[in-house]
Amino acid sequence: MSKFNTNSNVYTIIYATVIVVIVALLLAVVSSALRPKQQANVELDRKKQVLSSLNIDIKQVNDVDQMYAEVISEQEIDGKQVFVAKTDDGTKYIIPMTGAGLWGAIWGYIALDEDRNTVYGTFFNHDSETPGLGGEITTRGFQTRFNGKHIKAADKYQMEIVKGEAAGEQVQAISGATITSKGVETMINTTLAEYTEFLSGAPAETTEQVEPIEEEAQQ
Repeated sequence: MSKFNTNSNVYTIIYATVIVVIVALLLAVVSSALRPKQQANVELDRKKQVLSSLNIDIKQVNDVDQMYAEVISEQEIDGKQVFVAKTDDGTKYIIPMTGAGLWGAIWGYIALDEDRNTVYGTFFNHDSETPGLGGEITTRGFQTRFNGKHIKAADKYQMEIVKGEAAGEQVQAISGATITSKGVETMINTTLAEYTEFLSGAPAETTEQVEPIEEEAQQ
């Protein structure tokens, strides 16, 4: 019986195919095994971001899941997703936001006082903004600039982010990151426009525990 020619093209192709199939199967098994943990990590990060919009220092929280369950109620009000928080400072309404910065996606949450007009806190994150510039939207130094500002101006709900010194209800932009700062402004104002019905009066309909919105992997 003749040996299989290991130097032939046929042998090389078969060998390479078998290796590729084996590696693909192994990767599929590993990916399937890790998926629940990955999904749990994404969900945990989402909860951290929602809580952070309430000016909570997540690093000081021992059990994020427990705090989230105690503080946050996920609801659908007037057809829009709203996180209702019960805090020592009263009821807060947290609205999710998505938008675009200079280089990629940005997203975040804005927490409002019970009057649905005063900003209680914010949280912003990004996909690929420049560290030290647009990436500064993730810092508390920038996020706290919104605290205490009001979103209602005349018959609109909006905020204005400006270069240089801010006055009144304006928010100071990040130095050297005007485009990203304006991206945050656009994200906020677009979202507020979509939530006008909720912001302008008593909610018409409330549904508990809706599915969370899709976000950019929440890095």
